[in-house]
Amino acid sequence: MHCPFCRHADSRVVDSRTADDGLSIRRRRQCPNCNRRFTTVETASLSVVKRSGATEPFSRDKVVAGVRKACQGRPVSDDDLAILAQRVEETLRSTGSAEIDAYEVGLAILGPLRELDEVAYLRFASVYQSFDSLEDFESAITSLRAERAERTAAQA
Repeated sequence: MHCPFCRHADSRVVDSRTADDGLSIRRRRQCPNCNRRFTTVETASLSVVKRSGATEPFSRDKVVAGVRKACQGRPVSDDDLAILAQRVEETLRSTGSAEIDAYEVGLAILGPLRELDEVAYLRFASVYQSFDSLEDFESAITSLRAERAERTAAQA
């Protein structure tokens, strides 16, 4: 690691801590040449491979923007969306892969969105899974009702 002050090619780590809920490491470094200290933040990169084959860095903001459209007019707060995006990122990082297919990002969104708001889930799923007919909607609604009945029975 080059010193940002004197450009010396080496530095020593004085302290390391996890940051960002364990998603990054904050390191305090000291330059042996000028003795000045500086901080670095290290994160594992996570890239999304799009259908076109292009890759881009994973962005929680893009997840929030995509889900926000499905949540329009629903009782879902910005904090709810931020938590959903964090859960999606944690799910994707837990796979251990540095490159994730865009389709997998969508699948990772469906679960938390289903828990957050069923109507928003149906809206997102209808676009994401290319619902072609009323039967597709009926099937999704039947599945949601069955899940709700199971949860209700388990709570009783």
